[in-house]
Amino acid sequence: MIALLLLLAICCDLKLAAFQLSTPLLLAFALSWLVNLWGIPKLKALKMGQVIRQEGPQSHHSKSGTPTMGGLLLVPCGVLVAGLVSPGDQRLLPVALVTLAFMVIGGIDDWRSLTKRTNTGLSAKGKLLLQAIAAALFLVWAALHGALPSGIALPFGWWLPLGFLIWPLALFVFLAESNATNLTDGLDGLAAGVGAIVFMGLGLQLMLRGNGGDPALAGFCAALAGAWLGFLVHNRNPARVFMGDTGSLAMGAALSAIALLSNSLWPLLLMGGVLLAESLSVILQVWVFKATKGADGQGRRLFRMAPLHHHFELGGWGEIKVVVVFWLVSLGLVALGLLLRP
Repeated sequence: MIALLLLLAICCDLKLAAFQLSTPLLLAFALSWLVNLWGIPKLKALKMGQVIRQEGPQSHHSKSGTPTMGGLLLVPCGVLVAGLVSPGDQRLLPVALVTLAFMVIGGIDDWRSLTKRTNTGLSAKGKLLLQAIAAALFLVWAALHGALPSGIALPFGWWLPLGFLIWPLALFVFLAESNATNLTDGLDGLAAGVGAIVFMGLGLQLMLRGNGGDPALAGFCAALAGAWLGFLVHNRNPARVFMGDTGSLAMGAALSAIALLSNSLWPLLLMGGVLLAESLSVILQVWVFKATKGADGQGRRLFRMAPLHHHFELGGWGEIKVVVVFWLVSLGLVALGLLLRP
């Protein structure tokens, strides 16, 4: 998968006669791989072992104690390389800051889980509040600098005007996307692989949209894809480290910020279809259970277990098979997103 994404980046660069994607991808990959190689033993020494939730699949209990909070190692690598792509572009610093802000929120959540020795850190309301504040500050900056779009660019030259409604939609995208990436981070290599694919997909469509593309944000995407690929080397099954909320929330924030500033909400919706499906599976599972709950307090379940990857896992698929299939689906959705790009 690493070779495939690199090949896609090189092909795009050759087509446009500019090494805008492959260079930051390779630099961030190498830096992330090295920093994680150095940092994983440090996380072990600090006893940052993951606490596995009791209600999850029984097969996951053997993963208890695997170092978590790997996002602290990988996210700064991607942001650092991304910031060097086009240092004169004023949009990159706010994207970097909101990404790091969500990393900090995830880090607080992970740390509370570790110190309490449970799989619950911040309360759901507390986490959402912090995410909303960080997202709102980013949106205020974007609005003040004229970087917040007034509508959504769609394929075939269509345009969906939103006006003031872009504000609640943008806030929703931040909260939904960051929590979708968080829910996807449940199997070794799943979220890291899917995230890298979506980042690269966004970068490719930004360079192929005509008018010279958007090299700054495309390069930012490539750098973040490289950072997660470097992490994936250590996170693939059997994982030596987990990214935790520290990494997964940051991933969602970066995807949201880039999509909003580049008017790529439609491509993000298509390319991030796996992330969307994971989130919807949890929502539907809860809704169906509550809607069918009887006097005994029990209700029906739409899936064997949510998020969606656990449904397939409990259906007899091996963990590696689930991860690879979800990667392939994401690659297919990226191809569709490129065909139907605005």
